[in-house]
Formats: sequence, structure tokens, C-alpha cells
Amino acid sequence: MGNNKDRLRHLIKVAEKEAKHLELTWSRLKSEEVNPQWVAGLEDDLDMAERVDAFVARFGRLQDHLDDKCTPELLKQMLETPSSAINNLGRMEKLGLIASVEQWIEARNLRNRLVHDYVDDHEEFASALNRAIGLVDVLLAVQKSYNKQAQSLLAL
Repeated sequence: MGNNKDRLRHLIKVAEKEAKHLELTWSRLKSEEVNPQWVAGLEDDLDMAERVDAFVARFGRLQDHLDDKCTPELLKQMLETPSSAINNLGRMEKLGLIASVEQWIEARNLRNRLVHDYVDDHEEFASALNRAIGLVDVLLAVQKSYNKQAQSLLAL
């Protein structure tokens, strides 16, 4: 059990770091008026383009880490058997550790849209980026919820 607890400690520590990095980038980006013209202007504004790239990467990284690594490990530590990703999310929602499976799936799909629509469609990218900016609170809330749950499990 000690190794599993060490793994959980490590995963939660990584999630905390990723959340801090996302929050930093998010705080510098959320005041922007993101629209198709703004997105088109990224070609000439290297600093802002890099900030957007950092946000997209950090958004995806935190979402992936919480979904793919932390969720199954928390379930194991709660003596549950991890299942498919959608079933795991449903269980986490029932336990009150995530607010909404639908929002979580939307965040995952947004990550894919942000990576693939950036170059081709400024309107679609602006829409996806605005929605992702709006969902950062959801990711941060899940990270905090998982952290709290892990602390209670690790105290046993």
C-alpha cells in the first residue's frame, strides 16, 4: 500500500504544479477580448501567440493528468476498481469529486479542438478558446477536490 500512497502523493503534487502554471497563464489571458480578428492577429503578435500556446498546452496537460492518472489512482485508493474513462468520471461525479461529467467531456473535446483548429478556422478557434478560458475554473475545482480527497486518504 505504501507504494500506491507514494504514487498518489506524486500524482497530486504534479497536478498541483500543473494547476498553478495553468492559473498563471489563464490570469494573463482571460482579460483579452478573444474574437476571430484577435486570433488572426496572433500571426503578428509572437508574445501573445506563445501565451495562447502555453495556455492550450497547460489546459490540456492538467485535464489529461487529472483524467488519465489521478482519477484511476484515487479510485484505487478508495478501494474501487477503475473502469473505462467515462465510467470513472461518472463515479467521481457520484462521489462529488467532479461537478459534471458533461463539463469534463467538453473540456476534453475543447483540448482537441484547440490543438487542431488553431491554424484553419479563426472563428472556431476563438470560440473554443473562450470556452476553455471559461472552463479553467472547472479544472481548478477538480484539482482542489482531488487534492482534498487524496489528503484524507493519505492521512489513513
